[in-house]
Amino acid sequence: MSGRSDGSADGTGGSRLRRFQERVEPAVTRVLLFGIFVTGLTAQFVKPVGDALQGKAYLGGALLSLVGYVLYDQLKELTSSVRAPTRALVNSSQLGSFVGQAFEARRVEISFLGYTGETLYASLYHRLEDLFDRPGPTRRVLIRMLVPDFGQPMTVPSKVGDRDMPVDDPDFRKRMEQRCREYDGILSDLAERLTEAGRVRVECEYRLYPGIPRDKICIFNRQQVLHGLYDLSVRMRLNHLSDEYYDPKGYRTDLNVWSREGAAEEAVATWTKHFDDLWFLAKRPHWRQGTSA
Repeated sequence: MSGRSDGSADGTGGSRLRRFQERVEPAVTRVLLFGIFVTGLTAQFVKPVGDALQGKAYLGGALLSLVGYVLYDQLKELTSSVRAPTRALVNSSQLGSFVGQAFEARRVEISFLGYTGETLYASLYHRLEDLFDRPGPTRRVLIRMLVPDFGQPMTVPSKVGDRDMPVDDPDFRKRMEQRCREYDGILSDLAERLTEAGRVRVECEYRLYPGIPRDKICIFNRQQVLHGLYDLSVRMRLNHLSDEYYDPKGYRTDLNVWSREGAAEEAVATWTKHFDDLWFLAKRPHWRQGTSA
């Protein structure tokens, strides 16, 4: 599999139409307002034109149109300066709806960076299973999962030590690594079986990044980016007798939604490039060494 992915063409027609409208609409509006102004002014001083229009207050209308012309320019500038990106806040439990929308495209690309990807895994599993019987328009699926390198010492996840200081715990890290390995194995098996069936080509790959799970990022078809920060102070116990562990809970993470719809296109492009760069630099997990991607 290539280290970098080409952007999906889905939805580009709508974007081009919006950009065309944004370019043309101001010019058309200005021409109309200016035309009204010129016509009204001409009717005021050229009697045949005034008689033809059968109006009485041409000068007032002309001046009003001129004021409207000036105010329109100012309003456009003000709107552009205060317009905020299309963004909303959602909970990680709502990821399933975003997965479902992504699979309405012919080419589906879903990228994840975070902890274990558990909150995304279940939705991906069920949606891939549905492709056996109901592929819909989907013909190509690419899933990329970036998770921490649990083979390295970490401060999160870790054991809670004296004075609440983090203490690296290799056994707990192995527990998290095994979870990711299981998700990878199940999704990859589904991908292989779907591809062999011939109706949909599916690829799924896990890679590892160094460091702690701080950011949670989900990118859907390069059109929407969900981003949030894990609460690194969250603690848990394996049972009531066990030690405490710093263990972020992905399902509690709220996510900002950035969409190419509206004024967030630049933000989406920046996040997507950031993920692509991280993916290119990330290494394959040891359980994948020697296998085809």
